[in-house]
Amino acid sequence: MAEQVRTFVMVKPDGVRRGLVGEVIGRIEAKGYSLAEIKLFTIDRGLAEEHYGEHAEKPFFGELVDFITSGPVVAMVVQGPDSVVSMRKIMGATNPIEAEPGSIRGDLATVITENIVHGSDSEESAAREIKLFFG
Repeated sequence: MAEQVRTFVMVKPDGVRRGLVGEVIGRIEAKGYSLAEIKLFTIDRGLAEEHYGEHAEKPFFGELVDFITSGPVVAMVVQGPDSVVSMRKIMGATNPIEAEPGSIRGDLATVITENIVHGSDSEESAAREIKLFFG
């Protein structure tokens, strides 16, 4: 049996607002991955700033924090073989214009600033984000 890797996936405020939580979870589960943990909540400013800390010196940092704290999110721990790489593929490129049709962003998002989902980009990031959001 393949190793069960855990990764972090979040439906951002735009995805929650648009009623796409079920669609996102459905795509994850249809691919054969399972949800180990899930919660709906609004991220506070401190957590948002810590989560996006690597972008702190970039000009878009404030806008990023403002957006992610603008409404509820659904944070999830997804597990399964090669889950980090697979979730990145399911989500599609960060810029929806470049995202493949069939991916979440390719099918459902229109602008890079509101692209429905976030997912860890490495196993190290996944461990950090899971700890940050789930303790």
